[in-house]
Amino acid sequence: MQKTSIILAAVAVFGLAGCLENDVERGVVGAGVGLAASEILGTDRTGSVALGAVAGVLCDNAGVAGC
Repeated sequence: MQKTSIILAAVAVFGLAGCLENDVERGVVGAGVGLAASEILGTDRTGSVALGAVAGVLCDNAGVAGC
């Protein structure tokens, strides 16, 4: 169950972050999704926020289609 939630959170980060215009905006959204995921999953906030921010910043480099 926890792995499914983590995968869904990652998909949400990539989906939302692709709609924004620059790396800062994508990083902020990613950090927010990471924080929400950490609250839902009961994991470490700092690590989840950092991972979400990095995923948000790098998602446009991964070839994720924008809006």
